[in-house]
Parts: sequence; structure tokens; C-alpha cells
Amino acid sequence: MESLVQVKALSVGFRVFEGMLRVLDGISLRIGQGERVGLVGETGCGKTTTVKSILRVLPQPPAVIFGGEVLFRGKDVLNMSRRAVHQLYRSSVAAIFHDPLQALNPVFTVGTQRADIVRDWAASTGKRLSKKEVFRRCVETLAQTGMPDPERIMTCYPIQLSGGMRQRVCIAEALVRPVELLLADEPTTNLDVTIQDQILRKLDELVEERQMSVLLISHSLGVVVDLTERVYIMYAGTIVEEGRTEELFSRPKHPYTQGLLKSIPKLTGEGISQGIPGRIPNYLNPPSGCRFHPRCEHVMPLCAREKPSFVELETRGRVACHLYRGDVT
Repeated sequence: MESLVQVKALSVGFRVFEGMLRVLDGISLRIGQGERVGLVGETGCGKTTTVKSILRVLPQPPAVIFGGEVLFRGKDVLNMSRRAVHQLYRSSVAAIFHDPLQALNPVFTVGTQRADIVRDWAASTGKRLSKKEVFRRCVETLAQTGMPDPERIMTCYPIQLSGGMRQRVCIAEALVRPVELLLADEPTTNLDVTIQDQILRKLDELVEERQMSVLLISHSLGVVVDLTERVYIMYAGTIVEEGRTEELFSRPKHPYTQGLLKSIPKLTGEGISQGIPGRIPNYLNPPSGCRFHPRCEHVMPLCAREKPSFVELETRGRVACHLYRGDVT
């Protein structure tokens, strides 16, 4: 499968008063054409930093990119000007973030904001759309998200809408133009379970209909299982395991992935959930070697000395753990 996005050995830090927070430690991932990929990990592990690095919207400073590449269609966006990145992405990439109130401008109506996006997309493709055509396209995409009375919603300000309605507006804004890549960062985090399910089902339908590539960021394993084909597991700024979603969650290899699955609340009464002892490390002074070793029940002396490299698995997945090296006993 041809790669649309490749992140190679990306390392990112944030300069703060106390020193340098080394958040991403040489992560690599790939998104193929038309592929749905998940990125899973605890809160604070670097998922959103990864998305913002791909989008080239990290504020610099305080962010510092120490090394690596972010390739979109073979072009390294980290070496491009922000203007050039905008020209590259404006008709190809869309993003949905977890807080719609931050994503929407409170002083403009939904219709004004969405019309600006449509006009910008049209300009990037050399098209000129009339006001009626812009309005029709905006209403159509709002209706596709299951929004009731989309014409009235176009006249509303974000503060007048519920959380679920605001998130539907954000999804409609992301999909108002035909994009190749959708970056969805916790798109339903602040919504109740019923609304989450409705929005995710509708998002799934739209992605399937348009055959888009997707990077879905989530700490909800159920959402990732339902919506992705392949998944990366992230811990403390490192990728520790990757593989086909069904295979990885049914037979996890990395101790962190195993612990993550054991911590899922059980509803059947058969045993209790087991949390992973300890907490995510301090990025000011992260552990040497494997960043998970202070919490790992299989820790060896080598784990504290040497960062594990990836080992290829028979299942076509990969795991970064010394347990799977043939030369370690």
C-alpha cells in the first residue's frame, strides 16, 4: 500500500522554565492511501503533539523539533514554510480536535466560518463559487452529519449549540471539502456515550463513503477497534507496538499493551480490572533505555541501559521490547 503520510524518527520537546520536556522520542508511523490507523495511549503520552507535528501547527517556541521527518506525499513538511504547508494541505488534509469550543470562533456564526472554508478550498482548486453554491454545500455537509435543521444552525453562534451539535459542526467543517487525510484527535471526548456513538457512526459512514485516510487519536480502545484497521500503541512519547487492530488487541505482545488491556473495566463480573502500577514518567528527566521499564513487571537490567529497537512479528506487526530479541535471555 502506497504511503500518504510517513513520520520518521520524530523527536519533539517543549522548553519550559524548569528545562526541556522531551515529549516525543524518535517516533515513526505510516498512514497508507485509504487506510484507517489508530494511535492509542494514556493522556499525556504525546498523541496530540504527534498530530500537531503532522499539521505543522506546533508553536515554536516553546516547541523544539530535535530531528526527524514528516512526509506528506513524499514532501517533508518540517522543512517547508508555513505558507507552503498551507498550500499543500488546504485541499488535502482536515483535522477534528477534541474541544469544539476551541476549534470554533465564538464571534462568528457557523455559516460565516464554514463559508470561509469552502471559499478557501474553491480558490485552491481554481474554482469560483457563488454565494448560493457555498451556502448549499455548507448545508449539505451539515445535514450529512445528522444535524437537525442545518439551515437554522448556519445562523447560530457556537455558544448557542450543545456539545454534540458543536462537534457535528467541526466534523462538517473538516469534511466540507474532499480531503485525502482526516486527523481526528479524540473527536468525542467531552460527549455523553449516546451522542458519542451517533457521531462516531456518522463519521465512519462519511469516511467509508469518501475513501479517506484517517489517523484516529484515542484512549478509548473500543472506538479504535471499531473504526481502524491498524493501530500504534504509544507510551511516554515512544511507539511501543504496532499491528493489525484485531490481531494486536487479541494477542498483545508489549507489556504496556498487555497492561492497558487488563485495565479495561469488566462488566461481566469475571474478575476485576488491573491497573498498571506507577505513573507516566516526568518528561524533564525521562528514564534511560526503555521508558516503560520502571513500571514493567518483566524488567531486565538491559531495559534501563538500552532503548529497545523494533522486532518484526510473524503477524506482520512490530514490538519494541527486549523480551522478543533472540539474543536476550
